[in-house]
Amino acid sequence: MSDSSTTNTNTQKTAGAPTTVVSAKPVVLSAPGRGENLQVRVSAPATGSDLPVIVFSHGFGWSMNGYAPLADFWAAHGFVVLQPTHLDSRTLGLPAEDPRTPRIWRFRIEDLTRVLDGLDILEASVPGLAGRLNHDRIAVAGHSWGAQTASTLLGARVLGSDGVPGEDMSDPRVKAGVLLALTGLGDDLTPFAAENLPFMKPSFDTMTTPALIVAGDNDQSHLSTRGPDWFTDPYTYSPAGKSLLTLFGAEHSLGGIPGYEVAETTDHSPARVALIQHLTTAFLRSALHPEDTSWKAAATALEEDPDPLGKLQNK
Repeated sequence: MSDSSTTNTNTQKTAGAPTTVVSAKPVVLSAPGRGENLQVRVSAPATGSDLPVIVFSHGFGWSMNGYAPLADFWAAHGFVVLQPTHLDSRTLGLPAEDPRTPRIWRFRIEDLTRVLDGLDILEASVPGLAGRLNHDRIAVAGHSWGAQTASTLLGARVLGSDGVPGEDMSDPRVKAGVLLALTGLGDDLTPFAAENLPFMKPSFDTMTTPALIVAGDNDQSHLSTRGPDWFTDPYTYSPAGKSLLTLFGAEHSLGGIPGYEVAETTDHSPARVALIQHLTTAFLRSALHPEDTSWKAAATALEEDPDPLGKLQNK
């Protein structure tokens, strides 16, 4: 761990007794060929063993320090959360003309794989964490561009200019995923997106790993000529084993998951964020522990809610 690493604890006010979360940053993983090493934040409950892992990919411009509403909640509820800082982060300040810019989408995917490869190093970075992770219970999650990044480890592929799916970058170590505001098919991109963002032409045909897809029914992207239903494509066009949570009135920040009171949240809603916290936690618990009934209970509670914030579909 670098000399500038910090370790801190905080208590999460949740149902029942508060849970102490321990966090270390930056944990630095060697990354030859990337231009600079990979910085990762590690958050974990202070106690417990056999802990499942979530590798989280941030949206454009963010860093390992973002998405506290999710990372802190997951860690307080028994997950070890690993948050790499991708090269597009505003904290790194890469200029648009940097030669790495056209490949940042690939570097992002490689970042997640590098985190999985470095689990032992990351585990050793937090005092008292070594030996407490379950390396067989791993999920990936991401928001926006981060969801696109995470989806490739679940089996999604990027279509080439000839319409043929590109390299399979799925990872068998990943058993489940949570994809928040994941963009849809590339058939209806704006001219700017079609010209400058070639990675936004996905195929979900081979995204076989179980996943929860979360979309806002008021999320109007500037990158597509379609409406908010664009964000339901990953559910519609992927194989079975998927769930779709459509949030009523939600825009791209889904109520504020990137952070509390951050400028880019246009639909601030603590209740919506709380629902996402609860449902994603329940989904991942049941996906990584088949005997766990959290997801079934959470789905039933939403279905029976007289004034629900969203609806669930499963296939």
